[in-house]
Amino acid sequence: MRNKILLVVIGILSIVLGLVIYHEKKTNYYFPMPSAVKGDVDAISIRLLDEQTNEISSVNLEDYVIGVVSAEMPVSFEAEALKAQAVAARTYALYKKAHRNLDYDLIIGVKDQAYKTNEQLLKQWNINFFSNYLKVRDAVLSTKNEVLTYNDEVINAFYFAMSNGKTEKAELVFSEALPYLQSVDSTWDNASLKNYEVTKIMTKDDFCQSLGISGEITISDEVRSEANRVLTLKINDLVFKGVDLRSKLGLRSTDFSISIDNDQVVITTRGYGHGVGMSQYGANGMATEGYDYKAILSHYYQNTEIKSIS
Repeated sequence: MRNKILLVVIGILSIVLGLVIYHEKKTNYYFPMPSAVKGDVDAISIRLLDEQTNEISSVNLEDYVIGVVSAEMPVSFEAEALKAQAVAARTYALYKKAHRNLDYDLIIGVKDQAYKTNEQLLKQWNINFFSNYLKVRDAVLSTKNEVLTYNDEVINAFYFAMSNGKTEKAELVFSEALPYLQSVDSTWDNASLKNYEVTKIMTKDDFCQSLGISGEITISDEVRSEANRVLTLKINDLVFKGVDLRSKLGLRSTDFSISIDNDQVVITTRGYGHGVGMSQYGANGMATEGYDYKAILSHYYQNTEIKSIS
């Protein structure tokens, strides 16, 4: 009986070993993943704050960028779009590291950049983990140490999901004029994309409560930017900024229209995100048309240069 059990155990271990060897041949590494910068003694560390646990961890820059690209951009996107995202994410991280005088460099999440560990990605991608990880890692390491600069300074490389056909000037969203973050055409963002236009329906009561207003709803004096995003809008007796309405009402973008239908408020948005910097879907559209990552970055970040930090 003991011999039979031993043979079963040996058989199981043989199968497991065979699978491990198979994965090594396919991917050239065992799980868990080694660092993308293993052996690089000059690797820059990024200190990350997890606000859910209030813990601060340290991760190598290139490993961090792999985690950001995996979390921020669909892995199905074109390789050149992933490369553009890698440079933008790396640039944003180093800008924050240089300008944030705290115990941490970046916050994990929408306040800075989304980020996922290998363990989290394994749960998300499951059997596609190895192929997806390799695709993202190749995009990141093919741009290793590259950042965007303006006048030899690392820029604040904002990016977002999808525009309404144009990006927005930085000063109209973040109250800071940045010469490299101007409004540019992004015609790759259009109605052919899923969820380009989305309609949200609220009750009048929920709408009024969200804005702190009362009475019959009147909408007037709409002012839009050149990028067709709402700058200000008068609702009843109050004038709201478009960015504040987006936040208060939970809207996908500041290109929206509001109408009243009986007891409901119907709000239709176009695009997704704050609109400043690189559109991720626009970047993928450019990549699909044959543009490389340098052309993508040059389009969305005006008059910038790509330089190596090494």
